[in-house]
Amino acid sequence: MVAGDKRGKSFGLGCEPVVGSLAAAKKREYRITNRLQEGNRPIYAVVFNFLDSQYLNVFATVGGNRITVYQCLEGGIIAVLQSYVDEDKDESFYTVGWACSEAGSPFIVAGGSKGIVRVIDAGREKIYRSFIGHGESINEVRTQALKPSLVISASKDESLRLWNVQTGICILIFAGAGGHRNEILSVDFHPSDIYRIASCGMDNTVKIWSMKDFWTYVEKSFTWTDLPSKFPTKFVQYPVYNASVHVNYVDCTRWLGDFILSKSVDDEIILWEPKVKKEITGEGVVDVLQKYPIPECDIWFIKFSCDFHFNIASVGNREGKIFVWELQSTPPVLATKLSHPQSKSPIRQTATSFDGSTILSCCEDGTIWRWDDVSNSST
Repeated sequence: MVAGDKRGKSFGLGCEPVVGSLAAAKKREYRITNRLQEGNRPIYAVVFNFLDSQYLNVFATVGGNRITVYQCLEGGIIAVLQSYVDEDKDESFYTVGWACSEAGSPFIVAGGSKGIVRVIDAGREKIYRSFIGHGESINEVRTQALKPSLVISASKDESLRLWNVQTGICILIFAGAGGHRNEILSVDFHPSDIYRIASCGMDNTVKIWSMKDFWTYVEKSFTWTDLPSKFPTKFVQYPVYNASVHVNYVDCTRWLGDFILSKSVDDEIILWEPKVKKEITGEGVVDVLQKYPIPECDIWFIKFSCDFHFNIASVGNREGKIFVWELQSTPPVLATKLSHPQSKSPIRQTATSFDGSTILSCCEDGTIWRWDDVSNSST
C-alpha cells in the first residue's frame, strides 16, 4: 500500500498491510468535560482499574514522586481519592498499574527512575511492599489479569521481572543470552494464555516469552513460607519468538487475542501476527495486517490504551492531540481526532475506560484531560 516502504520486504508474508486513513469518520463524538493541573512535573502514566467491577471508574496517575488515585464521577467530575508521596524526593515514577491480593484487596503498583517497584495497599492506604532488584529505571508494570497478584516489570537494565505482590517474591527474570539488547520499554501478558508475555524496547524488537516450563515456580510462589529472598528465582534466557517488527524504538505493545499491536516512534501502531520460523532460536517472521498512522508521534515513550473489549485504541502525540482508532474494522477506521487549543503538551499516555466512554490523557505539562463520549447523548 505504501510505495517504497522500507519495512515491506523484510516481512515477506501475506498481503500488503492495510493502512488506515487519517480522515476521521466521526463515528464517536467526545467532549472535554474536565481538565486538571496536577502539578508542574510531567505525568507519565494514567490507568483505569479493570480488575474489579466496583472500581471501574477509578484511575491512578504518576508524576514525580507522587502517586494519585482519582474517581470519574457523573458530569465530568474527577474526585481525588488518595495520594502517596514517595519517601525519596528524587524518585520519578514512569509507570503505574493495578493488582490485587488473593483476597481481592486493591493494590497500586508503580515504578520509575530508582528501579524500585512500590506496592501500595489502597484499601489500607499504606505501602505494602517494595521490590528491589532492577539495576536501572522501570519503564512499565503490567498485571496478569487471570492471576492479578502477578505483576511484571520492564526495565532499562534489559530485563523483565515477574513478581508475586502477595508474597513479595521475585519468581522469574527474563534476560540473558536471548534477551533484549537495550532498554525494555513495554510488556504485556497474553489475555487468555497464562504462560505468554510480549515485550519490546529500544533494540527495535518484539519478543514473546513463555512461562510454561517454569510454571511450577509461579505456583510455588503462592505457598512459599520462607523469606522471599530465599526463593529460587529462575532466569528465562530465551524467548520463544523474536522479530524486528519496526526499524525504530518500540515503546508500547499489547496483545489483541493472538495478534499483537505495537507502536513505534515511526508515527504508527501496527497490528500483526507473530509466526515462528525457527523453533530452536525463536526467530520469527511478521505478517503485518493493518497500520494505524499517528502523526507527530516521533518521540519515544508515548503509550496507547484500549478499552476492555479492545473495540478502540486511543493514543496521544507530541502536540497534545488524541487519535481514536477502531480496532475491529478493516480497513482501519479513525473514529475521531481529539484536540483543544490549550492542549499542546506531549501526551505521554492515555487511559481508555472499560467501555470506551471516557478517555483520559496525561501530559508533560502536568495536566490531566478528561474526554467523554457524547455520541448517543441528547444534549
